[in-house]
Amino acid sequence: MKHTAFCDEIIKKANPLTGYSDHSDLRPLIDSIKNKKIVMLGESSHGTKEFYEWRSTISKELLLNHGFNFISVEGDWPPCQEVNKFIHGKNENKKDISKIGESPADQVLSHFSRWPTWMWANSEAAELITWLRALNSGNQNPYGFYGLDVYSLYESIDRVTKLLNQIDPQLAMKAKSFYSCFDSYRHDEKAYARSLFAIPEGCKKEVLSALNETLEYKLKNIKDQDEALFDAIQNARIVCNAENYYRAMVLAEEDSWNVRDTHMMDTLNMLLKHYGPDAKGIVWAHNTHIGDYRATDMLIHGQVNIGGLARQKYGKEKVALVGFSTYTGSVIASHSWDGPVQVLPIPKAIEKSVESEFHNAIPKVGSQDFYVLFDNEPEFSPLVETRGQRAIGVVYHPPSEHRGNYVPTILSDRYDAFVFFDETRPLTPLKVEVDYDKFPETYPYGTHV
Repeated sequence: MKHTAFCDEIIKKANPLTGYSDHSDLRPLIDSIKNKKIVMLGESSHGTKEFYEWRSTISKELLLNHGFNFISVEGDWPPCQEVNKFIHGKNENKKDISKIGESPADQVLSHFSRWPTWMWANSEAAELITWLRALNSGNQNPYGFYGLDVYSLYESIDRVTKLLNQIDPQLAMKAKSFYSCFDSYRHDEKAYARSLFAIPEGCKKEVLSALNETLEYKLKNIKDQDEALFDAIQNARIVCNAENYYRAMVLAEEDSWNVRDTHMMDTLNMLLKHYGPDAKGIVWAHNTHIGDYRATDMLIHGQVNIGGLARQKYGKEKVALVGFSTYTGSVIASHSWDGPVQVLPIPKAIEKSVESEFHNAIPKVGSQDFYVLFDNEPEFSPLVETRGQRAIGVVYHPPSEHRGNYVPTILSDRYDAFVFFDETRPLTPLKVEVDYDKFPETYPYGTHV
């Protein structure tokens, strides 16, 4: 087979993943990212076992040996705080989780009740948080696990009032009064979003007032920087940004995608500040969030993402963006929003796509799984060609994926490294009861993120 120039460059840069127990095959990758302030680990689907397992392996190495402080994920803040309590040995989970088994980690992950629950309620995540709990035992500077996302409107309202009640009951009553604007929607996010058609002002004024009151309390009590206040302020921010997200989605006042990713970036900034000037953080999110938007067609559409925003704020030299993808296999996804969990086939990648070129490199590389590192590729390099890169969402239709599941990408500009698996397996979901009053995670972009 005659290779393209793109494929030849891949072969030159390839680092085989051999599966050695000491993970020495990852050494070139780790060496290239270990001194960064931020490392973002992507995925081309939310339902692939290998992506979770290898991101976990990389994250463990960074936490254990290279000064990283926390993992932050494309997930809701409140259930991630339950995970945080668990890994700090403080969990007080009282949910009835008899249906999903006896594992303490499984019990904590049952808090991820927003569809698609499998994104974080899965066996692979359970293994990671169990490891984190053991690592934190007796550790004076415990590692953290946080959610970056914006969806948890009502959960965050409940958290603000509960947390503020512990700190200042009078302030809690004020917040509750502001948030009473949402009472008529009975914890139904979809009902609130629909109401904006008739009442465009919604509860925007009230959520801003609640946030400002909480921040004002922080300024007046600057010495009182305990975890409860930190948590309350972040939940108040989420309520404010979630309301803005639903408003943007329904009324198209601005791009809801940008509201979401800007919130993710703000949350990451807040976490780095919380951990101090030398803080280092890890991000887990879909490639569409962590791969630099300026190297895709997102730029044309006026959309941004957390990967590009991080490079712009901290500088490329302090941020590592690591993409992950696959040529074929099976994946956990669904055919429809709020639909049943299914194992779906991943067709072989379309010709001339990034994944197809990596697949064609296998005979020369000598391994089905490998990664490449990019380092300021010259303008004339074949790696700066625009090629489609696979993007599988939580809603997935394999027969028609060639029409909507490939993002035009300049690979070497989008990522600092790219990890490829030729054939991948589905994630292992836990059985969790879904709350259908909540907007699905990634909605309305779930066909490719």
